[in-house]
Amino acid sequence: MKTLLILRHAKAKTSDADDFDRSLRKQGKRDARRMGRLLRDENMLPDLIVSSSAERCRKTVEHVIQDSGYRGETRLSGELYEANADSLREFLRKLSDEVNSVVLVGHNPGLEELLEPLVGAYTPLSTSALAKIELTIDSWRALSRDTRGHLASVWQPRELED
Repeated sequence: MKTLLILRHAKAKTSDADDFDRSLRKQGKRDARRMGRLLRDENMLPDLIVSSSAERCRKTVEHVIQDSGYRGETRLSGELYEANADSLREFLRKLSDEVNSVVLVGHNPGLEELLEPLVGAYTPLSTSALAKIELTIDSWRALSRDTRGHLASVWQPRELED
């Protein structure tokens, strides 16, 4: 079994900066830290964190790591910026089978497009939302458009305590 934790980046500033370089708002920083504590408190620290290399995703990961105590490997990838569901699935298929649990940090609409067929229903992801999907596959290479998983839970940052 593999566990996929999908984390949408935290709330970013709207500015004249290039979209790729947008930084986090104060609320986004707080929400990312909440998700880090959730990962720690629910014993969901992953084997690996993979993230879009966009500024708002990198900073989300930094705050998650700070509050979760995660000490594992983190990979940043430009492939995940503006990636659609097919691209995200293909990226995940390349993961080592030694990785049993991964946090995927990225952007909408790609994350929601990836999540919907996995769980069989549209599941909205606000900024900093975290979805936990349990997949009955033994190898990431087995992940396909036909793969169905179990949506264990979705957490929205506004539902969590500081």
